Amino acid sequence: MSLTRARVVGVGHYLPERIVENAWFEDKIETSDEWIRSRSGIERRHFAAEGETTSDLAAHAARAALADAGFTPEDIDALIVATSTPDLTFPSAATMVQAKLGMTTGFAFDIQAVCAGFVFALSTANGMIVSGQAKRILVIGAETFSRIMDWSDRSTSVLFGDGAGAVVVEAGEGEGTAEDRGILATDLHSDGRHRNLLYVDGGVSTQTTGYLRMEGREVFRHAVDKLASTAHSALGKAGVGPDAVDWVVPHQANIRIIKATAQKMGISMDRVVVTVQDHGNTSAASIPLALSVARQNGQIKQGDLLVAEAIGGGLAWGSIVLRW
Repeated sequence: MSLTRARVVGVGHYLPERIVENAWFEDKIETSDEWIRSRSGIERRHFAAEGETTSDLAAHAARAALADAGFTPEDIDALIVATSTPDLTFPSAATMVQAKLGMTTGFAFDIQAVCAGFVFALSTANGMIVSGQAKRILVIGAETFSRIMDWSDRSTSVLFGDGAGAVVVEAGEGEGTAEDRGILATDLHSDGRHRNLLYVDGGVSTQTTGYLRMEGREVFRHAVDKLASTAHSALGKAGVGPDAVDWVVPHQANIRIIKATAQKMGISMDRVVVTVQDHGNTSAASIPLALSVARQNGQIKQGDLLVAEAIGGGLAWGSIVLRW
């Protein structure tokens, strides 16, 4: 049976020039390179320059993905940006990226699901393509989390970085089997009862900026169970088992979460893409950034079966199974 699949046909990423090693924190808070590495696996991260905004990072990543796909902005029907750190309350970062790309057609909007944002955005793009609403969509994850850090809080400030990643997805024909190229299944969840586990203590209606706050142990516990569960659910919907997976591309939050989730899924770490050591937690940018780096490094190849899974504040979590 012939059906439409949303295929990834281009990928790219962008990282700010400033690289911040773990040692940078040592004279600011009670921590050390060894402490940060042992608890998170993070060695360094990138911080946006003064005046460099989320839409700037997103536009750079978008250009890289378009070039990889061989398209121009005029070839794109829609642009979706997943972010929790937009330039302004409104308009959306996506419309700002649209303008920076010189894209005068189509439509653009943001999605906010914190660290799960890219999974939610890519799932939305898939629905639009399968329904025929769009043929080509640029999906971007971009964040400047360094702007919402409390630098006196060592439990959070050492974990996050800035960056952007993007993919171009295009409608293609499939046979309705797990061998099709493109997105094979999606699985999304949220549970607002856990809001206090990971949040920013400010916002427009409170007229404060706020800082990121996190209950690390509780987030860890929820993350491992929920990530493994959503990945298995998506694989079941796609009609494949863990043994068929070539690469797991997890949200790059913490190496301990990544390892524990892989173990719970029954997948060895040599089939897991890991970039957290170089970028830290870039929230909605982490999965597309990891995809781009893994493709650049020759890990991901056409025909590979991938599972991408993420969890973020909300709590919101989900996964996507796709064949590259």
